[in-house]
Amino acid sequence: MEQIEIPYEVKLDAFTGPLDLLLHLIRKHEIDIYDIPVSLITQQYLEYLQLMKELNLSFAGEFLVMAATLIQIKSRMLLPQEAESLSEEEEGEDPRSELVRRLVEYQQFKEVAGQLSDREKFWRDMFKRESQHVAPVREVLMDEVSMFDLLGALQEVVIRTETQVVVNITPETLTVQDRINLIVERLESNPSITFTELFDDATTRLDIIVTFLALLELVRMKLIRIFQGDLFGPIRISRTFLAEAGVEEAGSPKESDGPDSMNHGGVKGNGYH
Repeated sequence: MEQIEIPYEVKLDAFTGPLDLLLHLIRKHEIDIYDIPVSLITQQYLEYLQLMKELNLSFAGEFLVMAATLIQIKSRMLLPQEAESLSEEEEGEDPRSELVRRLVEYQQFKEVAGQLSDREKFWRDMFKRESQHVAPVREVLMDEVSMFDLLGALQEVVIRTETQVVVNITPETLTVQDRINLIVERLESNPSITFTELFDDATTRLDIIVTFLALLELVRMKLIRIFQGDLFGPIRISRTFLAEAGVEEAGSPKESDGPDSMNHGGVKGNGYH
């Protein structure tokens, strides 16, 4: 399918680095971190990068460096042992060893950081600062859900949609704003829906991209909460706004610097900062 050009840059603080993506893939496929099937991981990694590029998600050059590293490791593992020009000290060394070392070290740091974060939340809740003027705080919660989890779920939706036979008679103008309003309307009548339910009416790849961008905009606007009950279980989306707030309030351009519109020629709008 022809790639859709989307002049639309998305920047989210929750977007993490290439090692996080690799750890996500390892957990998703239940792979032993000390025995990584490089061919599978490289293919999955490149598919994620392609999806990120198609959505015009902003990612650092380190993602491309990691892609080159994976391809190099894959190439070394495909070469016959006798064909490799290795010194005696390097002979027999697993090409994956350095990558495994980095992943294990990074995973350990993440676990420690998570423990410190849990402890900080515990003490923060125990010793609350008293204030005469307490303003309600509406947080965006992505409980146990990373951007890579969303991309993985989106990838499954794309595959499912492309297997369907759809005949488009007349072209439709798709706007991110309309999709935002549609999602908010659905959340007004049902406070919680699954990620895949957002794409029930999506018949083309463009429909999927517009809907996903609308979802990211709602995250940035702090109007929805994304969570996952079980590891790699269904991703659910719930509202953080009051049902009577209405679609107009949620989708109002005054409330956000969100995207303008999207048609078959592309998307126009502001980035996410």
